[in-house]
Amino acid sequence: MDDNMSLPSHILHIQGFQLSQTFMYPIFFSLLFVYLALLVSNIGVLVAIITERSLHQPMYILFCNLSVNDLIGNTVLLPRLMADIVSTERFITYSQCVAQAFFSHMFGSASHMILIIMAFDRYVAICYPLRYTSIMTTKTLVMLSVSAWGVSLVLVSVLLGLTMRLSRCSSIIRNAYCDNASLFKLSCENVSINNIYGLFFTVLLFTSSMGSIAVTYFRIAVICWTKKSKELNNRALQTCTSHLVLYLIMLWTGFLTIILHRFSEYPYLRKLAYILFHVVPANLNPIIYGLQTKSLRQKIIQILSRKVTDS
Repeated sequence: MDDNMSLPSHILHIQGFQLSQTFMYPIFFSLLFVYLALLVSNIGVLVAIITERSLHQPMYILFCNLSVNDLIGNTVLLPRLMADIVSTERFITYSQCVAQAFFSHMFGSASHMILIIMAFDRYVAICYPLRYTSIMTTKTLVMLSVSAWGVSLVLVSVLLGLTMRLSRCSSIIRNAYCDNASLFKLSCENVSINNIYGLFFTVLLFTSSMGSIAVTYFRIAVICWTKKSKELNNRALQTCTSHLVLYLIMLWTGFLTIILHRFSEYPYLRKLAYILFHVVPANLNPIIYGLQTKSLRQKIIQILSRKVTDS
């Protein structure tokens, strides 16, 4: 599509993936399977935690934030992406594009913030086990959860607000989805402030999450080393390994997306990396974190067994 093609000012054209008929439907059904899998797994974990009183503990309640975030982030991206794959006319209104970009960036920043508060929970549980219930009260849980979502909301609102103030001289989103960088590239104005804030946003998010988690795990390691308790070491290994694996997966898929946005000669890799950033953690989170936890795993097996028996 030509940049000069006449479109109403509020209508944008998404470039998307240029796929042949041979690959169009296999990719569509692969994404559909991935989306349904993450829906079932994350909703299953949420139902298990909500319905089982024994799972009404801080660790599991905080994990609910992660499942909700995964569901929102992927529901905003994948259905629209699947529709565009099988469609020849990929049009979207500017307001819909901004909404998709907003929730997509909320997904990324909230993922970091939620994993930070989950790391704090693990730190208290391992380093101060006798004071855990008095520290991780309902009020603390609400405060931590609200802080994670609130900080993300403020950061992303400023990010998109700076972009929405710009006038547009193009109507083509040179991507398979809407994000902040694709939106401000529609403008012919000076976007230096967008680039500066985008860099600040990224650096703040990554350094705060990496710094917080590094300090937390260092202090946990010191406690385990000084106390030399086999039981403590086993508990730390069991509860921290899953959290660390989730964080590293999210961190590296996020890094890949940011790096590839700087290289316009690799558009397909950039689009693919962004999709992987959404779907890989969302599918692995319930498996790695949820199913590795014994009580949650037993509850899910119990629910599945009950369904099989009833049918």
